Amino acid sequence: MKITVVGAGAVGATCADNIARKELATELVLLDIKEGFAEGKAQDMMQTAALLGFDTRISGSTNDYSKTANSDVVVITSGLPRKPGMTREELIGTNAGIVKGVCENILKHSPNTIIIVISNPMDTMTYLALQSTGLPKNRIIGMGGTLDSARFKYQLSTTLNCSPSDLNALVVGGHGDTTMIPLIKHATWNSIPVTQFLDEAQQQTIINDTMVGGATLTKLLGTSAWYAPGAAGAALVESIVRDEKKLFTCCVSLDGEYGQSDICLGVPVVIGKNGWEKIVAMDLSADEQAAFNKSADAVRNMNDVLKTL
Repeated sequence: MKITVVGAGAVGATCADNIARKELATELVLLDIKEGFAEGKAQDMMQTAALLGFDTRISGSTNDYSKTANSDVVVITSGLPRKPGMTREELIGTNAGIVKGVCENILKHSPNTIIIVISNPMDTMTYLALQSTGLPKNRIIGMGGTLDSARFKYQLSTTLNCSPSDLNALVVGGHGDTTMIPLIKHATWNSIPVTQFLDEAQQQTIINDTMVGGATLTKLLGTSAWYAPGAAGAALVESIVRDEKKLFTCCVSLDGEYGQSDICLGVPVVIGKNGWEKIVAMDLSADEQAAFNKSADAVRNMNDVLKTL
């Protein structure tokens, strides 16, 4: 099994570190445009192998895509990170060119790969990857909802004073501060609805804090977060490599599901060896469906920017 992570910055390196520690691949390639950067990160990680007990071979490459040949899964993290006060939408112009170029170069050497997109604005970059590659839609996956759902569980666990692993909670819609939809009415604590333990004010606070989770960290850190995004990307890789059939919220191409078409948006999907294998239908309330439609409209407006580039 061979995996490539494009972009050796904080998110990419964290994703690669998780992949190596879990021994999800025999060979792991880090690629970056900055001279020597990926090679340095790869050597640094390999020097932890004896301490952490993994046997994955990690190598780095400065923009030499031939080193990525025959990758089974490729994770794209490359692009400019958000800065304080910057929206994901403002990243479109720069990151669209980067992501499109990465996809083209990857497919020259790995035409059968599955692509996981982390680069922001994630919904639009996932749509761009699908349109520019012509790959079957099940082989293009946007990571965003996986991260947002983990942040949702964090907010719930903090208020409930419980283990995040005991919670089932999904965020659907766009991967944006105003487009994501934390489905608190569907969230459970070991099968018990969390709404039994939370009043309306607490529920709304959790929803609000989840939606600005990325912006909050960007303000605190001065750049985008990396531990949780990197772990989210690695979790999707693991479900593919081990054919786990796990249910994640991911940004995928919709063709009538949830009332939307010609768009990539976050919905519950089963992730296995073929990429995303099934979209799981949820019974949304009228308000939840209206919010989903509004989110889709906002993402389409971002996608329209691609036509002007």
